[in-house]
Amino acid sequence: MFDKVLVANRGEIAVRVMRACAELGVDTVAVYSDADKHAGHVRHADEAYNVGPARAADSYLDGEAAVEAAQAAGADAIHPGYGFLAENADFAARVESTDGITWVGPSSDAMERLGEKTHARRVMDDADVPIVPGTTEPVTEVGAVTEFGDEHGYPVAIKAEGGGGGRGMKVVESADEAEEALESARREGEAYFSNDSVYLERYLQNPRHIEVQIVADDPEGDGSLDESDVVHLGERDCSLQRRHQKVIEEGPSPALSDELREKIGEAARRGVAAADYTNAGTVEFLVEENVERDPSEPLGPDTPFYFLEVNTRIQVEHTVTEELTGIDIVKEQLRVAAGEGLSVSQNDVELDGHAIEFRINAENAAADFQPANEGRLETYDPPGGIGVRVDDALRQGDELVTDYDSMIAKLIVWGSDREECLARSKRALAEYELDGVVTIVPFHRLMLDDERFVAGTHTTNYLDEELDEAKITEAQEKWGTESTSGSDDEEVSEREFTVEVNGKRFEVELEERGAPAIQVPEAGGDGGGQRPPQATDDGGADDGVDIAEGGEAVTAEMQGTILSVDVDEGDEVAAGDVVCVLEAMKMENDVVAERGGTVESVHVGEGDSVDMGDPLVVLE
Repeated sequence: MFDKVLVANRGEIAVRVMRACAELGVDTVAVYSDADKHAGHVRHADEAYNVGPARAADSYLDGEAAVEAAQAAGADAIHPGYGFLAENADFAARVESTDGITWVGPSSDAMERLGEKTHARRVMDDADVPIVPGTTEPVTEVGAVTEFGDEHGYPVAIKAEGGGGGRGMKVVESADEAEEALESARREGEAYFSNDSVYLERYLQNPRHIEVQIVADDPEGDGSLDESDVVHLGERDCSLQRRHQKVIEEGPSPALSDELREKIGEAARRGVAAADYTNAGTVEFLVEENVERDPSEPLGPDTPFYFLEVNTRIQVEHTVTEELTGIDIVKEQLRVAAGEGLSVSQNDVELDGHAIEFRINAENAAADFQPANEGRLETYDPPGGIGVRVDDALRQGDELVTDYDSMIAKLIVWGSDREECLARSKRALAEYELDGVVTIVPFHRLMLDDERFVAGTHTTNYLDEELDEAKITEAQEKWGTESTSGSDDEEVSEREFTVEVNGKRFEVELEERGAPAIQVPEAGGDGGGQRPPQATDDGGADDGVDIAEGGEAVTAEMQGTILSVDVDEGDEVAAGDVVCVLEAMKMENDVVAERGGTVESVHVGEGDSVDMGDPLVVLE
């Protein structure tokens, strides 16, 4: 087993990995940006290194800085968590090629094979895993989209090769929409995955989203797996989504019969073995749901299901599977990476009871799930008791860091069956005390009284197309809290505080005379205090904008990434015209001019990261 693991991530998943390491007797190293100096994952680690400014591109996405931090700390492995660099095959290859450091995850070659969706579809098709009717080669011309629609019918899904979670996916309802949708999907693919290749699929209008957790090892070490080397840990139902983003996940699925469950699990094992994929991963499927079915009669073994994609990492909802199986998936990842092999075989896996995960996000569900842009956890008192687990990193008094994502915590509830799990979930959500930050807890409480969700007959389109939005507003008014602005005006006198020397974090106690209670190592010794090089912040929006007298800036309403700039200097715009497209929280947002005028200056370009309030264009 490793001696020291660097976790190349932040927030609750970083803490989750660190806890598994602690139970295995492994020390941990955190990395953090300037915005995360006081973050929970930093407090939790044995040591921590600053890797750059707040912008993710200059810190958490800087693979070179992460590797150099691991070298400075003397870490012998890197775990990427999920998000950021977790599915970056180039980063995995960088770690694999670094002497003395092991990559905790699938090989970079396997990530490359399954990360490209058209390649993954070919692998699965060859392994006799059903795939959604569509193309197995990229398309570039709008004519290919309309021809596919004419042959297979509309709607058609255009998907980015490197996409996932709805990013880079556009649904075409008719031939008239094809050109704009193709352009938009390719633009998102280039912006997020540096790959503008897209492919086509028949769009399934009322599917269940079912995913199978797998762990795999190559005991022979020859790079060739068979099905016996792959263990599936049951499925999770992730059908409750908004705009293709999961909100609540559960397992086992309330919709599947045991026979269908086994067919899907075996298909996942077959496909993963064919891809020679090791470590942990998730194979996602779409199951065609009959909305009119009797919920007391689950979907039978003849129900059509199709391969969707493979997530080549641990997932947010891995906790559901852990509660059902009692298997610590992060420990399995570490064991495989360390060469110890899996501790379980397929015959060891038994599903016990039912589990549901609620994402506790700092979002206002009544305002189209808009993420909070500030706030302090004035009260933070999570629930407890039998069958209740909370994965988090924040504590009472912490301010939100809104530079990255909106997740505060994950609440996972277990019960002996689904009925008990739903009842226990009601109790746990009612116990959750969160003041100072708006959250989607009221939405979750609403779902536990929602007829479709309780019956288990909801599909991926239920939230976007069927749920009455007025009910969400009522729930927010009944159970919600308001956000409060964080204040820097408070004077805090502390005897214990943190210092950063050469990029490394230290906990320091001051005695009355001001002498530090610990010795800070000098830079350049054994490398332990060496600071990784930091990228310069030269790729974002222009922070110092000199607005001419009479000019008016159109500013970013939230933190995000510029997908396109639709105006040039000198252009005439009218009120309501789109000046640029901003991606935030995995959704495209049109930024429009509130009033007409002439574009005096443009301060952003495609691919730039912006913060809330940054000027985008200035109108005269």
